[in-house]
Amino acid sequence: MKSRLIKLKPSGARIEVAEAGKGRDLLFLHGAGGHLPNDPLLAALASKYRVVAPLLPGYGRSEGEDGLRDMLDVTLHALDVMEALDLKKPIVVGHSMGGMIAAEMAAVARTEIARLCLLAPAGLWLDDRPVVDIFSKLPYELPALLFHDVEVGKKLMTAGGGNMDDPEFLKQFLVMNARRLGMAGKILFPIPDRGLAQRLYRIAAKTLIVWGKEDGLIPAVYGDAFRTAIPKAKLVKIAKAGHAVGQEKPDAVLKAIREFF
Repeated sequence: MKSRLIKLKPSGARIEVAEAGKGRDLLFLHGAGGHLPNDPLLAALASKYRVVAPLLPGYGRSEGEDGLRDMLDVTLHALDVMEALDLKKPIVVGHSMGGMIAAEMAAVARTEIARLCLLAPAGLWLDDRPVVDIFSKLPYELPALLFHDVEVGKKLMTAGGGNMDDPEFLKQFLVMNARRLGMAGKILFPIPDRGLAQRLYRIAAKTLIVWGKEDGLIPAVYGDAFRTAIPKAKLVKIAKAGHAVGQEKPDAVLKAIREFF
């Protein structure tokens, strides 16, 4: 994917945007881990769509995290980015934290988002099935938490070089993660409940929810909760897939999106 920087008004903050593919516009909002190196989901989506994938402030070369204080700030930021990119009612796809942001966007800007795909979104809290605290986990614990196939997860997460057992790789990983999780923590820590449950009824977009059946981070039962709360939403659960359902089963996710939209 190619990347470029755009400048937001009125703050002047620079935002890094990755782009690939041709066809209908698809806005992709990443999760707390950012974009994986050679992300297989983005590659699959780019085979059928023009994928536009901005990085949230605190990720990559994107700036402005100090100005995002709460969920409303983040939601309006995402809508500002969509406007700056001149995207007219794109398909909006969000994974995990990005799914939470996408759902907030659709609830706030009801007429601007007509097609919404939520991949294992964060944002709800069930007392009897708590979400795992990812901020308490060490790097070597993440592949098993995010992927059904742990070995595949390790390869995807270290595709840029290095391995989870290499002290130098881990040091670089932790330094990079500190800034990203500092941003993500504003909306996910200590629990990812920022009142989204009270706003989901406002979503008017045609909505597809996709979940990995073996999600070890946000249990698949949350998919049923989202489906119940969003009017006329459809839920697809994918077998042998964990929380990173799009990276683990990119073709299945692409198929679900193509068939629904």
